[in-house]
This record gives sequence, structure tokens and C-alpha cells, in this order.
Amino acid sequence: MSSNYADTRLLINNEWQDAADGRTLAVINPATDKEIGRVARASIKDLDQALAAAQKGFEIWRATPAVERQRIMRAAAALVRERADAIANLMTLEQGKPLAEARAEALACAAMTEWFADEGRRVHGRIVPGANLASHQMVLKQPIGPVAAFTPWNFPLNQVSRKIGPALAAGCSFLCKAPEETPASPAAFLQCFVDAGLPPGVVGLVYGDPAEISDYLIAHPVIRFVTFTGSTAVGKQLAAKAGAHMKKVVMELGGHAPVIVAEDADVEVAVKSIGAAKYRNAGQVCIAPTRYLVHESLANDFQKAYVAFSENLKVGDGLASETKIGPLVNERRLQSMQKIMADIEAKGGDVVTGGKRIGDVGNFFAPTLVVNPSMDSMLFNEEPFGPIAGMRTFAKLDDAIAEANRLSYGLSAYAFTRSFKNVQLLSERVETGMLWINQPAAPTAELPFGGVKDSGLGTEGGHEALEEHLISKVVAVTGI
Repeated sequence: MSSNYADTRLLINNEWQDAADGRTLAVINPATDKEIGRVARASIKDLDQALAAAQKGFEIWRATPAVERQRIMRAAAALVRERADAIANLMTLEQGKPLAEARAEALACAAMTEWFADEGRRVHGRIVPGANLASHQMVLKQPIGPVAAFTPWNFPLNQVSRKIGPALAAGCSFLCKAPEETPASPAAFLQCFVDAGLPPGVVGLVYGDPAEISDYLIAHPVIRFVTFTGSTAVGKQLAAKAGAHMKKVVMELGGHAPVIVAEDADVEVAVKSIGAAKYRNAGQVCIAPTRYLVHESLANDFQKAYVAFSENLKVGDGLASETKIGPLVNERRLQSMQKIMADIEAKGGDVVTGGKRIGDVGNFFAPTLVVNPSMDSMLFNEEPFGPIAGMRTFAKLDDAIAEANRLSYGLSAYAFTRSFKNVQLLSERVETGMLWINQPAAPTAELPFGGVKDSGLGTEGGHEALEEHLISKVVAVTGI
């Protein structure tokens, strides 16, 4: 066990507790393959307690003035800032990402919490004039109810903060099933809300069997809203379950981000931006660029610069100061990378850098670029969720746009050009929820965050995220 890593329990009614039946799951450090702690595995009895607490918490929180909700959320954000180093250390131990990335994630979550705290004071309805002047017509904005959130391991804090921020700002209570692979950092994050004075039951945190918990929470009458971040396949299953119970959902699902490097692009800017975006969190990012579509006149320069960028990155334990890319989160992800490379070997493609596991301890995989992968390869059709990218060339921008739109994904896309005409064309025609031009992805609290097509429903950013958590109630009054 690590002296810096404590076992994680369930958060119910502002109290940390063991599972009712005492069951736990192991937590493994992906850099060492060693167990560093345990996490409580919730039973149905635990879930019933958490749901009852969430209902009571909702009744309290919905009646709390917006200015008081703002004060508590801002106090929680301040605690996150104070504890950022300790939270980051937990995240790196359990998830693997470099310590600098983990700390940046914690600080970004503090900023996101502050933004939603303030935005919650700007929720308001409206007066609607009617044909009958004796009638007074209002549209009220009210919280939808207790929220069930299901969050992934790749950003243990970021994905919780994207969901808890708008939920609390809108007046909803929040019950989270966080990832069993990375339990301690989200627990430390939610502890900040408890310590800031959040009433009992307004937030809850459980871990356990994902299918069992999702089945039970989604069907339960206490839960009125379901939010999930993860794979498209699982998201469709959860959305179907929620639909069977007429519950609203926000689904932030998989992506397969194209990168269009137009003929007039600045190659240096493109490589620096895309390299940073691709290798962040070892490529385990839903908006990570994967299909590089480079104009044929720039292909050699782009390839040479990208290989140099990739080979200059230090892969290692995230706790080491020189590390730029940490391990994949578990052995399954490592096996997925090896499967993608076996498919490349079978179907064709030139591996110009990387392509292999590094060492035999930990889940390390080299930054990889494959040139001219087959169009039917796994790499060009399935989300790799790792540090592997493929590059193909194009002659006409229309062809690049057609390839960008070919897949059913539509979460994020990237483009590089110095032409305003190209910017307009790409903005109109690329089918995506987010398009980043001449820069790496820079999602912030004030921007909507979500996809189209099989990449999801709804948004987790901007004022739109608050609207997802609100119902519009019409009240019409005629004088007696």
C-alpha cells in the first residue's frame, strides 16, 4: 500500500462509510502494477440509503437561495485550490497522468465550480403577455430533481465537476457513481463540498458494479435526470434504460476526432497543437485527435515534425518531474493498443514512430504515428483511446471534409488554415459539436461541451448545461 493513498469509502448523507456488506475492490497503480488501496463496493442497501439522502438533500437545496448556493460552491472551489497538490498526487497514483496534468485538472475544476456557482444566480423565468389582459402568464425555471451521474476514469475530477457544477447551480441534488479505477481523487473533490457546508444528502458518492448500480439508479423513482460520460455503446444502453422510465439524459460519448491540415496551414503550429492534444493523458481523451488529414503538399514536412515532437516526449511514471506521458490506466487499454497495431500489420500502414509497449512493468505505450493506414483499419474507424494516430493525405479540401464526416462520431474536430474562406467552409460543413481551428482543444466552463450523431446528446458546458437541469413550468393566473 502507498503511504500517500488511503482506502476510499462511500459518501452518504455527508458521512463516509464502508459498504454494508464490507465488500471492497482493489485499486492498482498503472505505473507499477501494484495495489495501492481499496475502494468500497456498494450494495443495494447502500444505494437505497444514498437515494433517500439524495431526495432529502434535494428538498433542502431546491429551497436554498441562489446566492447561498453560490457562496457554498465558491467555498468548495477555494478548498479545491488549497488542496490541489494533494488531490493531484492521488490522481497520479491511481490514474497515471503526469502530476502537472493532474494539478491543472484540479485547478480547472475549481474554476469550473466557481463559474457555475455564479451562473446559478442568472437562472430566471419570464413574463409572457397573453391575448387576455386579465391573465398573468409566467414561465418558471425549476430544478428537475435528483441527478444520477456516471463518470469515467480518464478525467476523474474534470468529469465530475462538469456534472456537479450545473446540477448544484440549478438546485438539484447529485448522486455520483465514480470510477472504481480512480476513486480517491473524486472522493477528495467531493469532500471539499462537504467541508464547505453543503447540507447532508445534496451530494453522494458510490462505487461498485457499474451495471448493477446503473440499472438500479436509473430505474429508481427518486432519480429524475441521468448524465453519463463514456463509450457510445454503453451510453446508448443507459439512454435506452432512462427512456423506458421517461428520464432526461445528457450523454457525452465517444469521439474519433479528425484533423484537417489545409494547403495553407502553418505546419509548425499544427504539429505543436495536435501533438499536445493527442498525447495529453496518454491519448485517453474523448476529444483527442486521431485521423490526421494532411494536404499532400505538406505531408513530408508534417510527418517529419510530428515524429520529432513525439520522440522528444518522456514516457514514464507520472510522479517523475520529467515525465510528459504517463501509463495507460490498465492492462486492458494496453491490450487495445496492441490489437490496433496488429490490425495495422495485417491491413497495411507504415509505422514511422512508436507502435510498441515500453518495458514490461506498468502500462506504458510509445507515442505512435501510422502513415497511410488502410481505410478499413481499426485505427481509422474505432476510437483508439490511446497515444496512436494515423495520417493520410488529400488533394482537395472537399475530400478532407467528406472523410471528416464519414464516421458516425461527431464530438470534436480540428483544422489548420490561414484562409478565412476555409474557416467559413469548415465551420459550416464539418459535422461536430466542437471545432478547434489553429489551436488545441480549449474547453472551458462557459462553452457548451458535447457532440452530435453517435457522440452524444445535450451539453455539459455553458449556460446550456444549467438549462439541461431545469424544467419550464407555466403558471397562468386570472384575476378573481
